[in-house]
Amino acid sequence: MSQYGTTRGPPPGKNNIDYHTTLFRRLSWEGTVPLEIRVDPNELPANSDRGLACYFIQAPRVSYMPLLVPEIRRFLMDVVFDENAAKTLKEEDWWFEVDDGTLLKWHWPIGLIYDNHTILTTVRPGPSLAATSANPLRLILHLASPPNDKLLLSPTADACKLAFMGQLKEADFIRWGNTKRMTGLRKADQDGLWEGIKEHNFDDYWRVASKVTPTMTSNRPQSPGPPPSSVSMHGRPPSADTVGPPERDGAYNVRSVPVRLYLPDGPVIQDLVPPLLDDGTPHTLSHFLTTHTPLLFPAQPPAPPPSRSNPNPRPPAQPELAYPLVQGILTPLESEMAWLGACLAGADGWVNVCVGIARK
Repeated sequence: MSQYGTTRGPPPGKNNIDYHTTLFRRLSWEGTVPLEIRVDPNELPANSDRGLACYFIQAPRVSYMPLLVPEIRRFLMDVVFDENAAKTLKEEDWWFEVDDGTLLKWHWPIGLIYDNHTILTTVRPGPSLAATSANPLRLILHLASPPNDKLLLSPTADACKLAFMGQLKEADFIRWGNTKRMTGLRKADQDGLWEGIKEHNFDDYWRVASKVTPTMTSNRPQSPGPPPSSVSMHGRPPSADTVGPPERDGAYNVRSVPVRLYLPDGPVIQDLVPPLLDDGTPHTLSHFLTTHTPLLFPAQPPAPPPSRSNPNPRPPAQPELAYPLVQGILTPLESEMAWLGACLAGADGWVNVCVGIARK
């Protein structure tokens, strides 16, 4: 989480676990991405101010494009279009595409849209990744003739809400093997989840979401493994070494972590991702990527045997072929999937891993 700077937590103790979980959830919730929205010049109504037909917005990662349309419309009506155009244009006819001609997926969170498209232009991780991520994603707004045969759902907030709730229920089933936690919520609570997204209110959203989302308050089951001093802490949850009995709804006790893997110009891979491997060790992002994309993330070769001149040998260095982004963050491969599911899942419950190719 280096892009957010260093945050000093409370002293070690019982409340430290909840603090870290909430911290990472809030950091990802407050994340934004820059968008440049330009009206198709061929569709601008007569008497429009063509010099101002472009709108820039810093959009919340957890939001959805239909929720931005009212704000975009106000700008266009106030600055670009005349009164006659305002009377004839209908929002239900509006649709977006990326400037490369790709039809925009209304049902994807804005952060996922941004990561999936901008990762294709990233040269390599590191300083250039941060520079690329500062550039706005350029979108073209069309005012008529939506390609309904290609759009997966109507470009309305109500249709987006239905898709959002469907994603939450699917994630619930992946985690627990049933949807009792979601379907057991009162209708007012279910509606409150979407209202939290619409109003971008972290507290209102998590007041309900905490009832269905696993937490890091439980200690993962003890398993054989390397001593603590030899384990990297970059991707581990801060609660991994806390003492206490496992809790039924803890992140390491789910049936599977809801994860989708987005390959550049490729398919979306979805599979069952248990929080622990068969030998009881934590399922890491490295293992997940090596299993599903071995050509991009080959298995680490074993270290050579120790010798008198090199008592602690390391595995030979491998060329960096690809890198993963979660919530726009270059994510350490040793991150545990259970921790990602509890702390860096999207508001729809899914951990979206976007893969970029490291090019020289």
